[in-house]
Amino acid sequence: MAAREYAEAAAAGDADALHGMLTSDAQRTYGRDGTRRLVSDARAEMSAQGRALLRPGAHVEATATVPLRDGTSVELELEPSGFHVASAETLPSGARTPVEALEDLRRALARRSYPALLRVLSEKARTAVEKDMRSLENGLADPKTLDVKVTGDRAEVEIPGGHAVTLERDGGTWRVDDVQ
Repeated sequence: MAAREYAEAAAAGDADALHGMLTSDAQRTYGRDGTRRLVSDARAEMSAQGRALLRPGAHVEATATVPLRDGTSVELELEPSGFHVASAETLPSGARTPVEALEDLRRALARRSYPALLRVLSEKARTAVEKDMRSLENGLADPKTLDVKVTGDRAEVEIPGGHAVTLERDGGTWRVDDVQ
């Protein structure tokens, strides 16, 4: 495991091994000589860090954020068997803070994703939304039987179940303007 290899190299002050663990960019930036200088300068601190990681019961926690082309991201968490998906915007969130929950809400709205929206709602809010949607759907089961009041380019109709719909004609096409 990389954490154990790092811990052993840090505890021993093995600059060459640590250089080999760096990303390609970091290797180019520091080079072997630069890595040796950095390890030499921080030898005591790195040795203590390595020893702490090698203690029995030491636990390594790691996360990674993978940005995607569409502006969304996937959050990964390290588990004993490797990295696993902690959250992705198409999966249930697991927001750990109110800010994360608000970010999930913004992403669901930005994607116009009804399933994602339902996932960020509390059980109470989700139940209320689903109840309203079901009631509206049931009330519109046979639109021909509804009493639609047309006034010029506007129309209003009371829907069984307590909803009211306002429509407006735009360029010859009727569109829903408001649902209450």
